[in-house]
Amino acid sequence: MMFDLPDSQTCYDSFFARSPDMRGRLWVGVTSTGIFCRMGCPARQPKPENCSWHASVQSCVEAGFRPCKRCRPLEPEGADPLVTRLTRALEDDPARRWREADLVALGLDPSTVRRAFRRSLGISFLDLARMRRLQAGLGQLAGGARVIDAQLEAGFDSGSGFRAALTRIMGAPPDRWSHPDPLLRIDWISTDLGPMIAVADDHALHLLEFADRPALPKELERLRKAVKGRVALGRPAPIDQAAEEMRAYLAGRLTRFETPLVLHGTPFTRQVWEALRRIPAGETRSYSGLAQEIGRPEATRAVARANGANQIAVMIPCHRVLGADGSLTGYGGGLWRKERLIALERQMGASAG
Repeated sequence: MMFDLPDSQTCYDSFFARSPDMRGRLWVGVTSTGIFCRMGCPARQPKPENCSWHASVQSCVEAGFRPCKRCRPLEPEGADPLVTRLTRALEDDPARRWREADLVALGLDPSTVRRAFRRSLGISFLDLARMRRLQAGLGQLAGGARVIDAQLEAGFDSGSGFRAALTRIMGAPPDRWSHPDPLLRIDWISTDLGPMIAVADDHALHLLEFADRPALPKELERLRKAVKGRVALGRPAPIDQAAEEMRAYLAGRLTRFETPLVLHGTPFTRQVWEALRRIPAGETRSYSGLAQEIGRPEATRAVARANGANQIAVMIPCHRVLGADGSLTGYGGGLWRKERLIALERQMGASAG
């Protein structure tokens, strides 16, 4: 089901107060002009009696409203110019070791930068820069480099610091991911929503998670134990396919993933995950609704636990499940990502319609 809207007055007050809880979940159609707008549109505020409230872009289009040419609601939310400037700087020199003093030297206030990045990407700029350096180090290790060489490529002065940083993400030090005859390989995928860790064999993907997900180290350790440590860094074909499909999806060009998957779970959890995959992009469900769809209406809490145990983010779209009241509820990748994924899919659905 789609998000159930509150009463018209609450919608009006929330929309024009730019309530963060409603961003990406509420659009207004202006009956006097025939256009619809996203929150934050610079156009003049309409009168309450001229407002038609909608929970999706698709709903606005189906109601006959045209997209506003000022706020362009069919396009993804515009990036903060400050975020764009610094992420481009990261792309130009990913190995650079950024400090707050570097931001000050550019005439920027570090606290302003921190707030802008957390608002846009859910992570601070300095943390993002550090993740990019770790990515460079992992790339070196995957190519067979010595740990010391990977450490230097990642811009770490201390070998112990490099190992500790990797261990926090991977759940184990680098030498635990270097089996000479691996069954599984692990690599890093860069996305517009932040870096992701992927694990695959030669035929299918076993794990795809955002690198900052708190549960990731334990998930990786479970996989490592399941194959008796036969895991190494590397990039088999399913990870290449997953990376390409994620790029197309986040660019709004793909709504159905074809990467083959291996689902690690009980028969019940696999049943829930398969039901998640059947939810069309642009639609959402409640936990109770999903329980009814699989024929287990009494199992709402078990469905919620299975949803939280999903270790293939986005491709098994647990982000499409909302609370009974339409709230975003929990998401291992962060509520800001869940909000963006739902908004992206609704926009794709509206464009396709």
